[in-house]
Amino acid sequence: MLNLLNLFRKEKLWDFQGGIHPPEMKTQSNGTPLSQLPLPERFIIPLKQHIGHEGEICVAPGDHVLRGQPLTFGSGRMLPVHAPTSGTIEAIAPHMTAHPSGLSELCIFLTADGEDRWTALDPQPDYRSLPREEVVKRIFDAGIAGLGGAGFPTATKLRGGLRGVKTLIINAAECEPYITADDRLMQDCAAEVLEGCRILAWLLQAERVLIGVEDNKPEAIAALKQALGGERDMQLRVIPTKYPSGGAKQLTKILTGLEVPHGGRSTDIGVLMQNVGTAWAVKRAIINGEPITERVVTVTGEAIAQPRNVWGRLGTPVSHLLHHAGFTPGARQMVIMGGPLMGFTLPSLDVPVVKITNCILAPSADEMGSNQDEQSCIRCSACADACPAKLLPQQLYWYSQGGDHDKARAHHIDDCIECGACAYVCPSNIPLVQYYRQEKAELRAIDLEAKRTAEAKARFEARQSRLEREKLAREARHEQAKQRVARSDQGELDAAVARVKARQTITPEQAAAESEARHAQALARQAETQAETQALSRQAGDPRKAAVEAAIARAKAKKAATTEPVSEAPAEAVDPRKASVEAAIARAKAKKAAAAPPGPVSETPAEQVDPRKAAVEAAIARAKAKKAAAAQPAIAPVEAPAAEPVDPRKAAVEAAIARAKAKKAAAAAQQADASAAVDSPETEAAASPDSADPRKAAIAAAVARAKARKLAQQQPSTFED
Repeated sequence: MLNLLNLFRKEKLWDFQGGIHPPEMKTQSNGTPLSQLPLPERFIIPLKQHIGHEGEICVAPGDHVLRGQPLTFGSGRMLPVHAPTSGTIEAIAPHMTAHPSGLSELCIFLTADGEDRWTALDPQPDYRSLPREEVVKRIFDAGIAGLGGAGFPTATKLRGGLRGVKTLIINAAECEPYITADDRLMQDCAAEVLEGCRILAWLLQAERVLIGVEDNKPEAIAALKQALGGERDMQLRVIPTKYPSGGAKQLTKILTGLEVPHGGRSTDIGVLMQNVGTAWAVKRAIINGEPITERVVTVTGEAIAQPRNVWGRLGTPVSHLLHHAGFTPGARQMVIMGGPLMGFTLPSLDVPVVKITNCILAPSADEMGSNQDEQSCIRCSACADACPAKLLPQQLYWYSQGGDHDKARAHHIDDCIECGACAYVCPSNIPLVQYYRQEKAELRAIDLEAKRTAEAKARFEARQSRLEREKLAREARHEQAKQRVARSDQGELDAAVARVKARQTITPEQAAAESEARHAQALARQAETQAETQALSRQAGDPRKAAVEAAIARAKAKKAATTEPVSEAPAEAVDPRKASVEAAIARAKAKKAAAAPPGPVSETPAEQVDPRKAAVEAAIARAKAKKAAAAQPAIAPVEAPAAEPVDPRKAAVEAAIARAKAKKAAAAAQQADASAAVDSPETEAAASPDSADPRKAAIAAAVARAKARKLAQQQPSTFED
């Protein structure tokens, strides 16, 4: 009855399709407690020990560092790495790392000083008082990645599961043969493992925590039960031994009965899985404040004299571990990092231990069996029966070998966990996993190239779109400018048309008024100019300008006199003798002004009289005198009444006086012409075209004599009457 109740109380377990039962070979190493090895003289620390990009280097050669001091920094999936011990940075250079390709990666070379001193730590025993994001950041700063072999950054995985995770699974199955690192860690550090599980459960707010352990680890199961005691916050599940029950999807199916959807993640079904070694590292990072600088490594194989599990510092050369484990190489000796099914052969023993190194296997030649040649596939379907991922390994092999990437992708080659079960059962000794790895690498390269092409296309389309937008914007600006110019031109044209129409509509009276207004404005401007000139001449006191003004005034007076009718004012007729005298006076003043020395240049430099102007004024005066003399015969009869008798002697005397005055005027005119010709003959000739000519004066005198004789002949008849 009691056994029946225990049967009902037992939690239900599920099974997955496929799987194999290879020889376990775990007893070689799981019976010996964890041990510390002497530190090597030089550490080789790869910058990339996880899935993702390597961090940025924050040290330089020659720097002295302490254990736990970060050597790189980063964010996201760029996990930092830390110094495994105290010492000096020797160099930063490429070196061969633990990878099937055997290629070199950038590494930091650290020479140990033997003191193994820690850097300043920041432990947080009361982690529940901190925000969950702060705890996740501390896990990231500690550089913790999945220690089960995948190497996925733990902090990134936790951030993705902070919401919606109901079940936390701790993977303690460790199903691959030879590997006992997790087994020994649970036996020796069960309390720390469980504390790390509690931290993870608190971060995820998980409803339950399931610890899955295979039944071939009785000592580890006992240690965990003892550490749990009577607490029921976590459930320990013992599962049947079957390879690969430690796979994430397989263990999820065993413990929960749920299957992760194709192309999805376990968080899609509310499940998150962490390795037992990762839980221990989380506890050390939060409670103790220690970043990950070491991990448990299984050193086993028949070529090892003392198989066991050791604390391996990250960056320790594999040769150092093998040397302290009693490694005796044999003929065609190989050394494998990882297990016999999922591990890979090391190209050199100088490669360093990294975060995902859980086992160093050094088998003998007989232990691994003879290397048989690969043969043709016989289509036995044994590989399909053993596949735990429900794939068709035979078809995937053909597509991978033939390079048919589309069909390989269609048959879900990405779901292959590379467990090696298909290759283990293949009777033709075909290394199926190697073909799958190569095909997956090619598909990743294709996807990366397609991504780059899509990004380049997106950038090109964005650039084309931007150029098109800029072109449209320029065209819009040009169109707006054209419209503005067109509107401006139209406005000017309309204004011009309006002005023309306004002129056309003006009446004659308005036109006459406008003309008179413009004439008045011109006269006002002329008067202002004359007033300014007179004021300046009065201020300067220049006699030459005064003479010019006097001549202009006389000319205006004469013009006013000649324009008046003779019949209206016969008494005010101009006397030619007075006009001659005035002309002579004007010429004398002009000569005096021309002969007078100019004033100081500094006082009135802008008002100096030009001799050519003086000559022009003199010529104008002579012309006025000549005009007055020519007008004398017409005026004389008006001045002298016809009834008054004329004395021929007086007439002769007057004619002689006129001739003398004419000669004198001619001589003065010649003298003025000579002086003006010296200065500017062109100016005088242009300014006084009517200047007095001696021949004209002689003609005028002859005319006067003829008139006198005529009067003399008429005198007797007058007396007789």
